[in-house]
Amino acid sequence: MNVLRSALYCSIRRTHGPIRLAGPRPCPPLKFAHSRPFSDERVATAFSEDLKQKPKASTPLRRTASASLPIRSNPTPTRSAIQPVLTFATAERYIPTRLRSHLPPHSQKLHDAWWVPRWGKDGEVFVFPNGSFVCWGTTEEEARQFTKQVLAPCEVGSLREAETESLEFVSDPSEKTRIQGDLIILGRVAPLQDPASAPALQPPDPALDTATLLARYAFSQALSRSAALAVLEESLEDYLSSVAQLPHALEKTGEPGLSREALIKKLGALLKFRQGLNLNRENFSDIPDLYWAEPELEGFFKAMSKALEVKMRTNAVNEKITYATEVQSILRQLLTESTAHRMELVIIALIAVEVVIALIRDGPELWHMVFGQPQESRPETNVT
Repeated sequence: MNVLRSALYCSIRRTHGPIRLAGPRPCPPLKFAHSRPFSDERVATAFSEDLKQKPKASTPLRRTASASLPIRSNPTPTRSAIQPVLTFATAERYIPTRLRSHLPPHSQKLHDAWWVPRWGKDGEVFVFPNGSFVCWGTTEEEARQFTKQVLAPCEVGSLREAETESLEFVSDPSEKTRIQGDLIILGRVAPLQDPASAPALQPPDPALDTATLLARYAFSQALSRSAALAVLEESLEDYLSSVAQLPHALEKTGEPGLSREALIKKLGALLKFRQGLNLNRENFSDIPDLYWAEPELEGFFKAMSKALEVKMRTNAVNEKITYATEVQSILRQLLTESTAHRMELVIIALIAVEVVIALIRDGPELWHMVFGQPQESRPETNVT
């Protein structure tokens, strides 16, 4: 131990000059924050104090946020400033006819979305019919103004609280377009396989470069699906919480505690969830038709969907719905059996009442027939 200390002393002395070696100092006890797991904010602070603090990890994509730190901490002359990508889900769906009349000028249909080339100071918006929209380069206040001024009259099934997703992007022509961690890099893209995939009209003053327009659209469509899926997940969690006591009630009292009508309503709500998950025009499993002709755009769409774990979350929601349906079916069968049992008791009671009435009405006659004196036999008369 003394040899190691002497070698360390000589090494530091050659590098920093004479120093004083203090005696061994007790190490403070280690403290583990069980309520706050290791987060990407601490990694970012370790790299650079000037980096923007990352928001709380609340989405699957935040778990890979550290992969974007090399891009964030090493700016280049060709790279733009980091800008936000905000996703909002505000309703079950938007009415297309109303949406067309409320959108700003120069907005146009772009495949499955409406594209607003400029909103706010330097942003653009993609509006999808599933009740969500994606803003590139806008502030949160500008995004909420878009909701109030444009989308509010077009909403069907408005949500009490909007589901949100917040990412960031940079533009760098020297880089390849991709998603790295929680950062989208807009750079080089391959030429389109089908020129008809491009927008029909070029807007006069777009906020962002149109060269990466369809790449932004592909990323936005995956973000839109994730936000719409989050709405279903939240609704399903509320539903499962409302029926969580049914198995316990059945275990303790032997009765579900709900009427037949209430259980049928619960089953209807489950069917509605499954319809929204699998049977809508834009479900969470199919790949849109655009990407069959554009492999690179399909790669962008799949990369974002994979980062957001859309497929795994969809399967998890389906499993929860299947379990809840099985529970409800069992409870409905129990209700049917209990109803049949009550009907049997009612029938038995009616038969008993009928027997009592018959005994009261015909009892004396039956008594005489069974225990009364036999009638005297009449003498036979011979007829000649």
